[in-house]
Amino acid sequence: MFTSVPPIATISSRRIIPENLQGRVLMKLVYVVLEPQYQSAMSAAVKSINKNNSNLAIEVSGYLIEELRSPENYEVFKEDIAKADIFIASLIFIDDLATKIAQAVAPHRDRLSACVVFPSMPEVMRLNKMGSFSMENLGQSKSAIAQFMRKRKEKSGSSFQDSMLKVVQTLPKILKYMPMDRAQDARNFMLSFQYWLGGSTENIENFLLMLAQNYLPTVKERAKENGSGLLQIKDPVTYLDMGLWHPLAPKMFESTAEYLAWFNARTDIPNDMKDPLAPCVGLLMARTHLVTGDDAHYVAMVQELESLGARVISVFNGGLDFSKAVEEYFYDPKQKDRAIVDSVVSLTGFALVGGPAKQDHPKAIEALEKLNRPYMVALPLVFQTTEEWQDSDLGLHPVQVALQVALPELDGGLDPIVLSGRDSATGRSHALSDRVETIANRAIKWANLRRKPRHEKKLAITIFSFPPDKGNIGTAAYLDVFSSIHKVAEALRDNGYDITDLPKTSHDMMTEILHDPEAMVGSPELNIAYKMSVSEYEANTPYVEDIIEQWGAAPGHLNSDGQNLLIYGKQYGNLFVGVQPTFGYEGDPMRLLFSKSASPHHGFVAYYTYLNHIWGADAVLHFGTHGSMEFMPGKQVGMSGDCYPDSLIGALPNIYYYAVNNPSEGTIAKRRGYATIISYITPAPENAGLSRSLQELSELIASYK
Repeated sequence: MFTSVPPIATISSRRIIPENLQGRVLMKLVYVVLEPQYQSAMSAAVKSINKNNSNLAIEVSGYLIEELRSPENYEVFKEDIAKADIFIASLIFIDDLATKIAQAVAPHRDRLSACVVFPSMPEVMRLNKMGSFSMENLGQSKSAIAQFMRKRKEKSGSSFQDSMLKVVQTLPKILKYMPMDRAQDARNFMLSFQYWLGGSTENIENFLLMLAQNYLPTVKERAKENGSGLLQIKDPVTYLDMGLWHPLAPKMFESTAEYLAWFNARTDIPNDMKDPLAPCVGLLMARTHLVTGDDAHYVAMVQELESLGARVISVFNGGLDFSKAVEEYFYDPKQKDRAIVDSVVSLTGFALVGGPAKQDHPKAIEALEKLNRPYMVALPLVFQTTEEWQDSDLGLHPVQVALQVALPELDGGLDPIVLSGRDSATGRSHALSDRVETIANRAIKWANLRRKPRHEKKLAITIFSFPPDKGNIGTAAYLDVFSSIHKVAEALRDNGYDITDLPKTSHDMMTEILHDPEAMVGSPELNIAYKMSVSEYEANTPYVEDIIEQWGAAPGHLNSDGQNLLIYGKQYGNLFVGVQPTFGYEGDPMRLLFSKSASPHHGFVAYYTYLNHIWGADAVLHFGTHGSMEFMPGKQVGMSGDCYPDSLIGALPNIYYYAVNNPSEGTIAKRRGYATIISYITPAPENAGLSRSLQELSELIASYK
């Protein structure tokens, strides 16, 4: 099971106490953030001040927002607030936790030297207080900020979070025209936001020094005694709010043309990668990870994609609306209506528009439909550590499932694969190398599926029995499988795919594959498309030892002739129609779901090994509701490389025809089988009438009357 929230010991790693004050002023600081990357920047800044500053020392206690769900953690947080001088919060957009934070901090607001809250829910924003600057009346009709936000919302239809970002981005331009004595504290709030957006250790350090210089009474008193500022403070180092980034580039780029000019001038990559026809993957990145230097997982993803021969266009955005970056950077600079990326991977882990805050799915869908490219959403672990995820049978924390899986799915996001973990002590991200490799391979496969000429594409159609292991082969819920497959095959052939020797009728196709229309899985009547030797199977299945541990040595007795593993199906040129094997636990199906030692058998594994590595499919179509692959053992959501659905599907794009009336199990296929769902409508209900025997009985009764 997952650990719901980190224990006090984990939070204590973010508690920094200076060893020796040596006559310095002590400032006690408490912060709560959504983004773990700020934890590492904050800790580094505090340690730098404590080591190098002769006038100020800082004691800090830091919290990630989800940790406050724990009653124990929340009590410690309230104790810290009661002793704090400064409170800082950012991106507090989870309703119940925003209320808890407001309730804990509000009683101490007047006593605190400063409360600095960056875009968050209104009740948390109202805590803002820096000298004469206050947001206490935020949301009230007479509030100048509320009126500004209301006008913005009426004009653009933007959410509260977008409006708040516009406030903090627009006010600095207005404040410079205001008298210094009236605007100093408001100016300091805007300056604070610039420091925070800068995010680097240097910016955070100067942000804390600025707060101490202007709002900590003891520092202000000593400054008066000295006749000058006690602390040396530098202006914020600013970065682009939106742009393009590459780990090897000397700077961030403002335009796609500028980025491509640099990319094409590189001498460390082959010329093939500079070819406009090379597969091109677009990456969406959170700006905060770049400016805080917490970018190891981003670097790893770019490097992995480039090692596979892809051109990478990685873009970042400082706000919560990534549709702007999509529209600005993923199109040809010379032909604005032509997308230059072949697939897109969001590394933010959140919805395209709104992030963890209030989402705008229609706006996201509009941008993605216009782009018309596969859109994957990779998941950085935000609310749990790497160890917690690895040890969990469920996989992702429920809050992560809601914010990082369910909400991106409403945008059309695919393949919810964990990208990175974070260190429980420092909060720094680290790439999970096998997950990065999986994401990159799948992104390349999706990209090549678009680039590859139709006559070269190899497609696999997988059929099964429904219910699994109980029905006849080639059946599915509410679907005439072979008639549908035959129509799809004809459409593929008519649209340039290399489909040969296609039978004239769906019945002929069924006969060629099954030989016996009543055939069950494992029936000797099934057509054998390929015999896979044990050596070939083991060479192409990296996790074969795990299967041997459960089922003994290959080939086993399922889908086997005793010497080889048998792949059932029929090839029609570049189309292979294959039969998904039985899941192997017919006598005890619950064992597959609940036994930690359960696994697919050699024959089941061999089928997907064949599709991925031997036949070389460019995509697989699972045909109808439903098969067994997505129900194989492993984490529920956010699978690791040890989870069987992840291992079985590999890098293969998975397109799944699924009955529209079964969204719950369709969701399992999306999250565990990395499926792109295409829904089919269930047949319209009709009066079925009576069976022949009952009809005869009815007629006899009627004649008797």
